[in-house]
Order: sequence, then C-alpha cells, then structure tokens
Amino acid sequence: MTRDADGTFLVTTPPRPARFRVIHRTRYAYALPVDLCHNEAHLRPRATPLQRCLASRLTIDPVPSVVHDRVDYFGNPVSYFVAQLPQRELTVVSTSEVEVATHDVADGQVPASPPWEEVRELLGPGARNVPLEAREMLLGSPMVPVSAALADFARPSFAPGRPLLDAVADLSRRIHRDFTYDQEFSTVATPIGEVLERRRGVCQDFAHVGIGCVRSLGLPARYVSGYIETVRDPGQPRLVGADASHAWFATWAPDTGWFDFDPTNDQIPPRQHITTAWGRDYSDVTPLKGVLFGGGEHTLEVAVDVARLEISTTPV
Repeated sequence: MTRDADGTFLVTTPPRPARFRVIHRTRYAYALPVDLCHNEAHLRPRATPLQRCLASRLTIDPVPSVVHDRVDYFGNPVSYFVAQLPQRELTVVSTSEVEVATHDVADGQVPASPPWEEVRELLGPGARNVPLEAREMLLGSPMVPVSAALADFARPSFAPGRPLLDAVADLSRRIHRDFTYDQEFSTVATPIGEVLERRRGVCQDFAHVGIGCVRSLGLPARYVSGYIETVRDPGQPRLVGADASHAWFATWAPDTGWFDFDPTNDQIPPRQHITTAWGRDYSDVTPLKGVLFGGGEHTLEVAVDVARLEISTTPV
C-alpha cells in the first residue's frame, strides 16, 4: 500500500495473517518489604475484527493469594491479583500468542468517509443511531482534556469538506513529522499541553495529542494500547526483549467504525501491531498498576519480546 501524489492511500497488497508470540516481563524491586499489594493488569491481547488471541498465560512471583480475570467497561480483558507475603520483588510475566490480519507495508487504506463536519453534526446533541462507544469518546478524559490549542494544531488537516479519515490520516502524518521522539522528555504525568508546546515525547504522548486534536474538533477518538514488532536491518540478529509496549489512536466514522492511526511510525495499523486494550486514554489501559503497603522506593525493569511465528507453530 502506498500514497499517491495528494496523500491518498492506495491498496497494492491485501492483508494477510501473521502470528506473534509476545512476552512482557515486568519486575519491581523494593527497598523495603511489601506486606500486601493489589494489582490490575491489561496484558492479555483482546479480540478484534482483525485479531484473535490464541493463548495467554500470566506468571506471577511471588504466587498471589487471589487471582481474578474479568472484562472491563471497554471490553478489555483484565487480570486482578493480590500478593500478601512480605516481599522485596514482584515479577509479572505475560506470555501470549496472537494472530493478526496484517499489512505488508507501512501504509494501509483509508476507506471512504463523509466530510468531517457531517460526522460532527451526526454526533451532536440528540444523536441517534450512533454507538454509545463513539459518543462517549467525544469527551475530554483525565489525561486528554480538550483545548483550543489542540484544535488549532488540528485545523490545517481539517479543511472544509475533507473526508474525516483523510483528515485524521493527515493529522497523524503531521504529528509524526513535527514531533521528536524523545524518551528522556516526558513521563506518564507530563501534561499534554507541554507535549504540544515542546513537540517532543513518546508513543503514549503522540497518541494523546492525536486524540486531543480530534476530540477538540468535536469528533470521537480513543487510545489503543498494545505492542509493535521491531523491524531489524537485514542480516542483524533479533534481540530478545528489545521490543516495547506501544500506543496509537483510533477515530470513528459512519459505515467504517473505528479506524486506527499510528503517528509514532506514520503507519495505519495493523502492520506489526498487536492490540491489548483500548479506552479514553492511558489511564484506562495501564499495562500494570496497583497499590501496596510498604516497599519504600523501588526500581522498575520492563522487557518486551515480540516474535513472529510460523502459522503452524503450536500455541503456548
């Protein structure tokens, strides 16, 4: 799939199934013993029209006293667990095998869509025959408030009468072009306004900027959390554990439904993308979070390995 001269996406190859094994290892080391911790994990890949989770397991050390799996408000699989033994370390390893209908190249097709103003009007007060999941994603969220500054950044992509998905594709491309990927700049708590002003951040920040821009124009957008397979140079060995958690965003259009955009890589997922969860922003789908008693200061180590498998490989 390539773009023509005006940026329109053209299909040259159809999607094809790919299978991945994802191992996500998280280790906390505490300065003082932890007597009790309650944790919530969004680590199992969810089912989507383009993805199915073939197998998944969660290994926790120390062995928890309580483990409970559920589905959250947004339909994401969630694991809740409690560890009650005094401990100085907590290790959580999620291993999943996923099959995804992927694209072979960076750009996917943007389906035809109505002008963005028509979609905004369709989603306005008194909207009917519009899914609740689209209407509720119009609102600001804890980490992504709507703002005039975000609307101003979005407007060059949203010319009058431009089809919605073409406009969002252009916005995503501009974020990729205008923002610098900088792992040292931001933390989970860095406000989106600062990211917009400094034009720096990581995939989480770029997804939040895209979401905030779209919502600030009165259109729905949601945060997508998952993984991406790192593409190595030809002849270079695959480095186990060198992949990472990833984030991108999606918007909703009539007849199409939700359609994904990855501004960090200037791609239309899925390519090497595996979806774990989606919600309003990062706070809804944090891979691992919790509360604990004791512990003091801590260090955190995270390693992710995304391995492409043969379709005939036996599931985990």
